[in-house]
Amino acid sequence: MSDSIKLKEVQAVFRGTETMDGAGVRLRRIFGGYSTASITDPFLLLDHFGSNKKEEYIRGFPWHPHRGIETITYLLDGKVEHEDSEGNRGTIYPNDLQWMSSGSGIYHQEMPKPIDMADPREAILSTGMPDSSVGLQLWLNIPAQKKMNKPAYRDIKGRTVGSIDNGEGARIKLIAGRYGKEESEFKGDPGIDPHYMDIILEPKSEFSYTVPVGYNSLLYLMTGSVTVIPQKTNFTMGEAIVFGMDGNTVKLVSGESGARFIFLAGRPLREPVHWYGPIVMNSQEQLNEAFRDLQNGTFIRDREPLFL
Repeated sequence: MSDSIKLKEVQAVFRGTETMDGAGVRLRRIFGGYSTASITDPFLLLDHFGSNKKEEYIRGFPWHPHRGIETITYLLDGKVEHEDSEGNRGTIYPNDLQWMSSGSGIYHQEMPKPIDMADPREAILSTGMPDSSVGLQLWLNIPAQKKMNKPAYRDIKGRTVGSIDNGEGARIKLIAGRYGKEESEFKGDPGIDPHYMDIILEPKSEFSYTVPVGYNSLLYLMTGSVTVIPQKTNFTMGEAIVFGMDGNTVKLVSGESGARFIFLAGRPLREPVHWYGPIVMNSQEQLNEAFRDLQNGTFIRDREPLFL
């Protein structure tokens, strides 16, 4: 091993909690809130939502406001119909993402639904789990000077996201950021430079990644198990691992059944976080302003979100 490589060790582990959100959607909150914000900075929250039982998600996430954050919805199964306060609407399907920057404020709704097996255009997208609708929602902080920028969207179709084979049993879906010499089409805010990867490891396969200096890094294990090197600590499905700042390389090996996990890295903002519900600002005064805007009907500052 080269002398320039120093392996990162695990700083924290989150196992998540079962909860309900929206109008009664069953989900597992992997991390989120004041207690974790400084550890996972610039990532604020990660929810694994949905089920293969319609009654556990069909009521969805009706109209609600956001300000000061980006919400990244990554669909694994089923579909999600979305709409915003400006009349924009659409549907995302398995492997698609909706990357929304709420900026100065927007209302939207996201309604998970199963694939319509009677529609051949949708049936071909089915994963084989009837009545299933499952996905991840990640909240990414916005730098203080940009929190009141114009809202913006990026719809990312799964078929347009590059897939990389590392030659050691890992397939990397590069949603944002860089892996080796490969760069994703979507870069994200340069102040944070978010890296977002969906990685599938074959059994007993290795994955390593050089994290940019000063960036936080973490992974969420969706299936299987991994052993983190050099600690030789084993982690299993449902756990999120946050790596320490020391070192420059994450290295792990999958277990007997392989593994699938989300890997995230980004430059921490290290800014004050004042958070209430779907609004995350830098001061209590800014939160109070948002509450007044909600009461006075002035929450929407820009009437036309920017589509990238």
